Amino acid sequence: MLAAMIGSFMAILNIQITNASLLNIEGGIGTGADNGSWISTSYLIGEIIVIPLTDYLSRVFSFRRYMLASASLFAAFSVACAFTHDLPSMIAMRGLQGFAGGVLIPMAFTLVLTKLPKPQQPVGLAIFALSVTFAPAIGPTIGGYLTETYGWRTIFFVNVIPTAVMVAALYLTLEKQKMQLGLLKEGDWAGIFTMAIGLSALQAVLEEGNKDDWFSSPFIVKLAVIAAVSLTLFVTIELTIEKPLIRLRLLAQRNFGFGTLAMTMVGFALFGSVYILPAYLGQAQGYNAEQIGNVLAWTGLPQLVLIPLIPKLMQRFDTRYIAITGLLIFAYSCFMNTAMSPDYAGDQLWIPNIVRAVGQAMVLTPLTSVLTGGIAPQDAAAASGISNMFRNLGGAIGTATLATIITKREQFHSNIIGQSVTLGREEVRSRIAQMTDYFIAHGVPDPHAAREQAIIALGKTVKRQALVMGYSDTFAVIGAVLVLAAIAVLLTRRVKAAGGPAH
Repeated sequence: MLAAMIGSFMAILNIQITNASLLNIEGGIGTGADNGSWISTSYLIGEIIVIPLTDYLSRVFSFRRYMLASASLFAAFSVACAFTHDLPSMIAMRGLQGFAGGVLIPMAFTLVLTKLPKPQQPVGLAIFALSVTFAPAIGPTIGGYLTETYGWRTIFFVNVIPTAVMVAALYLTLEKQKMQLGLLKEGDWAGIFTMAIGLSALQAVLEEGNKDDWFSSPFIVKLAVIAAVSLTLFVTIELTIEKPLIRLRLLAQRNFGFGTLAMTMVGFALFGSVYILPAYLGQAQGYNAEQIGNVLAWTGLPQLVLIPLIPKLMQRFDTRYIAITGLLIFAYSCFMNTAMSPDYAGDQLWIPNIVRAVGQAMVLTPLTSVLTGGIAPQDAAAASGISNMFRNLGGAIGTATLATIITKREQFHSNIIGQSVTLGREEVRSRIAQMTDYFIAHGVPDPHAAREQAIIALGKTVKRQALVMGYSDTFAVIGAVLVLAAIAVLLTRRVKAAGGPAH
C-alpha cells in the first residue's frame, strides 16, 4: 500500500515540479517563454488520457504487470526528459512520462478501496490525500532547490530512487494474476479514440487559447470544434454501449456526481493556485526558482502534520461538514490575497499559505470518503478513474482560465490606472520631475534623456501595479470556485464513516 502511495506521490509531484524552474528549462532547451508552459501541459495531457484507461488496461495485462511496467517506464521517461535538447523532444518525453505516471494515481486509490478493510480506509484515504495535496505544494520547492543548486536537468532524476523502491516493494507484495488478452477484442476502442482526441484537443485549446487570443485564431477554432465533436461522440458512446471504457452512469449516483463536481473544482483551485503563486513571485517580485520554492513550502509542510489527524475527525463529525469547512478555509486563504500591492511578497504570503495548508488538509480525505460512500467494490476502479481524471481536468481548466484572467485583468487595470496617470495632474508632473532629478544624479547628464527615462520608469511602475492587481483578481476567482465546491458537497447525502456512526 505504501509503495503504491509513493507512486501516486511522485506522479502528482511531477505535474508541478517544473513550475518554479520553467525559465531555466526554457533557456536550457532554447525555447521562448510562450511555449515553456507546454513542458507542464504535455505531462498533464498524458495523465488525463491514461487515468480513465487504467481500469481497463489493468484487467487486460493484470494489475501487477501493468503497475510494475508503468512505474518502470515512468522512471525511464523521467531520465529521458533530462537529456532532451529542444522543445519538441521535451514535450514528447513529458507526455510519455505523464502517460506512464498517470497510471500510478488511480491504482493507489483503487488499492485503498479494494484491499483495505472498511475501518482502515480513512487512514488509506488520508495517505492518498497527502500525495494529492502535499505533492503539488512541495513540487516547486524541490524543483527550485535542485535547479538553483545543481541545474534544471537534475529535477528529472528525482524519480529514479523512489520509483526503484516502489517497483521492488510491489514486485514482492502484489499477487500474480493471469493476463486477459482476450479483453482487447472487447475493448471500447471507439471510446478510447474519441476520448484521447477530444481531451488532447481540449487541453491544447486551454493551453494556447490565451496566447492566441482565443477564438480570433483559426487554429484555436479548429481545435475547439475537434474537441467538442470528439467529446460529444465519446459521451454518446459511453452511455449507449454495453461495456463502456468509462462508466459515466456512476455520475448519476448523488454522492458520486456532486462529489466529482466538487473534486473538479478542487482540482481547479489546487493546481491553479500552485500555478499562480510561482508565476506571481517570478514575474511581479523577481524571485528565483529556489526562493519561489521556499515560499510554497509553507502550503505543504503543515499538511504533513494535519492530514494524519483527519481520520480521527471523520469518526467524530459529519464527513461532509469537515470537507465543507476545509473548502471554506481554503477559500478564505485565497480571499486574503485579493488586495495585494507591489510590496506583497514572500513574507506577506506566509500566513495565507499556512491558512491554505490547513484548509487543503481538511478537504481531500473527507471529500473522497463522501464521493465513494455509495460505490460498490466492483465499481471502485471505474470510480477512481473518473474522479482522478476530473480532478486533473479541473486543474488543466483552472490553469488556462487563470492565465487568461491575469492577462485580461492586467489590461483592464492598466487602462484604468493609465487614465489617472496623465501630465495634466500635478502629482504626476511632480513624480516625473523627482525621477528626472534622480536619473540626472545617477549618471544621465542630458535632462531630456533623464526625463524620458523617468517617463519609462513611471510606465513600468503602472504596468507592475496592474499586473499585481490582475493576480489579486485571480485569487478572488479561486476563492469563489471553492465556495461553489462547498455548496456541491452540501448537496450530497450523509455517508457512514468507517469505524463510527453514520455521518
